[in-house]
Amino acid sequence: MIDSTLNPAEQAAKQAIDHIYACIDKGKNFRLEAGAGAGKTYSLIKALEHLIEIKGIGLLRQNQQIACITYTNVACDEIKKRIDSHPSVHVSTIHAFCWLAIKDFQPYLRRELPTISQWAEILAESGGIGSRTVSYENGYRTVEEDRVSLHHDDVLALTAKLMEQVKFRTLLSGRYPILLIDEYQDTDKVIANALKTYFLDTNEGPLIGLFGDHWQKIYGTGCGKIEHPNLEVIGKGANFRSVPAIVECLNRIRAELPQQVQDPNAKGFVGVYQTNNWVGIRRTGAHWDGDLPPEVAHNYLEVLKNQLIEDGWDFAPDKTKILILTHRVLALEQGYQNIADIFPYNDAYIQKQDPHIAFFADTLEPVCMAYQEKRFGNIFAVLGGRSPAIRTMADKVSWINSMNKLMEIRATGTIGAVLDYLRQTKHPHLLPDSVENREKEFEQYEQSPTAEEPTSITLLRKLRDVSYKEIISLVQFIDEKTPFSTKHGVKGAEFDNVLVVFGRGWNQYNFNQFLEWARTSIPSDKMDTFERNRNLFYVTVSRPRKRLALLFTQKLTAEAIATLINWFGDTAIHSLEIPSLKR
Repeated sequence: MIDSTLNPAEQAAKQAIDHIYACIDKGKNFRLEAGAGAGKTYSLIKALEHLIEIKGIGLLRQNQQIACITYTNVACDEIKKRIDSHPSVHVSTIHAFCWLAIKDFQPYLRRELPTISQWAEILAESGGIGSRTVSYENGYRTVEEDRVSLHHDDVLALTAKLMEQVKFRTLLSGRYPILLIDEYQDTDKVIANALKTYFLDTNEGPLIGLFGDHWQKIYGTGCGKIEHPNLEVIGKGANFRSVPAIVECLNRIRAELPQQVQDPNAKGFVGVYQTNNWVGIRRTGAHWDGDLPPEVAHNYLEVLKNQLIEDGWDFAPDKTKILILTHRVLALEQGYQNIADIFPYNDAYIQKQDPHIAFFADTLEPVCMAYQEKRFGNIFAVLGGRSPAIRTMADKVSWINSMNKLMEIRATGTIGAVLDYLRQTKHPHLLPDSVENREKEFEQYEQSPTAEEPTSITLLRKLRDVSYKEIISLVQFIDEKTPFSTKHGVKGAEFDNVLVVFGRGWNQYNFNQFLEWARTSIPSDKMDTFERNRNLFYVTVSRPRKRLALLFTQKLTAEAIATLINWFGDTAIHSLEIPSLKR
């Protein structure tokens, strides 16, 4: 029955939640498909609250729990907070849950570990596994005298192997009779296949509830859509995020899961801008074919930004996100291109996996910014046990002089100059051991050059020659103090306004080709390619609450433009003209 007191989105959400409750009450496995803005996490929390209410006390009496698996520690903390950390629910990441499930099966782990290809050579060089304890600490493969430590992937592989054992499955199901998986589409394929083979195929084991959206699978290792006859599919046709102008476009893109809006009268904007009229030589090569030259693409973006500002857009970082889908282009736009060129993998600098980048982002820049803003208490909070001992006026003067000199080098010098100053003066004493040790190693190679210099030293040599201003720009991006972001930075997020720049730069994405296939037909051997492009397109265009703009720096064919007209409407398509750039 329709409740007239609810808005359209609330009515659609209630239907989905009632369906979830019915599956839980009947003990039926289910999969909730919740499109962008549908309130997937809300549905998951409501399911947990329902389970706690009807089963919580009974589970605790039998020393059992509901297992709720998600994919980030942040998501874990949010779920725990919203259910008041109820003891009948165990919330953890997939890796933490799997390790908890397998860690006590040490004899089995020692027997199976050598069968994992990456471990065969490692253990052969170390004299075999022997009686070493198998542990899981920081996610790196290491061998010590009394223990070995697993990689993240090893934990999943070993869990899947143990799932082959009836005893293990019985113990797991007995401890966790209900298993809910958040963002199910990002479940590693090896775990997804094990769940299907040993639980869904047999209709045994825990009650399984999957929450997610296979159109929002944008990570390579994820399983994507899980289909099975023993899974009841529940579609959540609500959108609590976006105004009708945007939702109507999403419904045309994804006709099989139409969404209802929260406020049918809310005003919004959608605009699509193409650059086909630019006269000049476009880029070539597998990664860049058909795209504008970098400086031309930048100018087009600036012109469009100015046009949108005139139309009322606020480009403050908390109001608008500019989504540029390749880190190399992002680096060029934001002023840290040389850093991006040095590192072979984006995660080294974006995820702060490199110890130098981590030091700059987590220690040095927070200290310098706090000093610049005269928030001295924040400096000591960052430094903790390494805070300077200021007992006399002379100590204070010395410390201020050192910080002033550091700020001067930071503004005008190279990364190497900043590091050398910190090492020479040790005032302020900031460098962690990880950075100090790498610097000492670099120093040794400087004094005794060798033709066989390690890659890590070559990388550090290049990094030290870069202007420190690039570190400032990079850290501002990492700390979300700029309007720019990437696909990984916005999944699950929402903003008032979103400007998406669709260009080239990565051989896995070709949006002109994707748009052509969406109108004509998808080659039988290219379905994975199509879905990869479709999912990223859907994730990015579904982020805004009020305003959406798409800028295509890649040249579009007539077929591609026809697809855009079909999805966004003829009046939303614009040819962005910059006469001064024609040549």
